[in-house]
Amino acid sequence: MTDHTTPAIDATQHPELLVWPAERQSAFPHWADQAGGADRFDFAPGSLGTLDDLIRGTFDSSEDIDSQRRRDDFVQGTVWYVGEMMCRKRGMVWRYTPEPLDDGPHPPLFDPTDTPALDTPCVAFPDSEPSDGFYPLNILRRMLIDEDETGMPVDERLVDVLDPAYLTDEDDDEE
Repeated sequence: MTDHTTPAIDATQHPELLVWPAERQSAFPHWADQAGGADRFDFAPGSLGTLDDLIRGTFDSSEDIDSQRRRDDFVQGTVWYVGEMMCRKRGMVWRYTPEPLDDGPHPPLFDPTDTPALDTPCVAFPDSEPSDGFYPLNILRRMLIDEDETGMPVDERLVDVLDPAYLTDEDDDEE
């Protein structure tokens, strides 16, 4: 019997992922200028505090980001900057593993008609499991909520993403 399944694409080599970071890096000088100046966004940890304040001053809620604005240059640049900081400071790599919804085709990168995390790139440690990743878009969303789905208070800052404790899964149940 012949196996006719399509081989899985390496999540670090997905065709859409190969294009998006290069586009964002190329657009970075313009993004930084529009966000207040390239000198404010130098990939130093302190720049995340500046970006944190800017995000909180720009968006009222996570729903603001989920709207069509998620394809805006500002949001796209912010997602790239946060993920790129995690890559540069913590040795992570970009990944994109889209999953089809309801057994249909996968959504395009940053699909403007839907808002799941499934259509956005993530960063992960090179040797981690495919499901272990941090989604910068979700990090931005989480910054703008007061409590999580269980009612626990949320007070996250972008600089938290560089803390090694943030990068461990505290929710794992030890058996």
